[in-house]
Amino acid sequence: MADKKSGERGIIAYVFGVLSIVMAFFTPLAGIVFGIIGLVQSKKEKTPLSKRAKKLSTIGIVLSLILFAITIALTAYLATKGMGVLPNFPA
Repeated sequence: MADKKSGERGIIAYVFGVLSIVMAFFTPLAGIVFGIIGLVQSKKEKTPLSKRAKKLSTIGIVLSLILFAITIALTAYLATKGMGVLPNFPA
């Protein structure tokens, strides 16, 4: 029973790692959350799958943080300058 449960944690961590990368492009905050969950789950065992899951979760967290910072910077810029600074934007 313990082997089956530990194998499931590796799969769960892997899925959360992939989800964190995918969600980084749509909603970076969700990517950060999924990446942290995947990272925590991958640290609970030491299988090759959990090591790959740890890498994916780390990539997802970093990518989410970068895209989250870009989103905040772009939002702040457009809030101060207005949408009229964008070329070919229908206003």
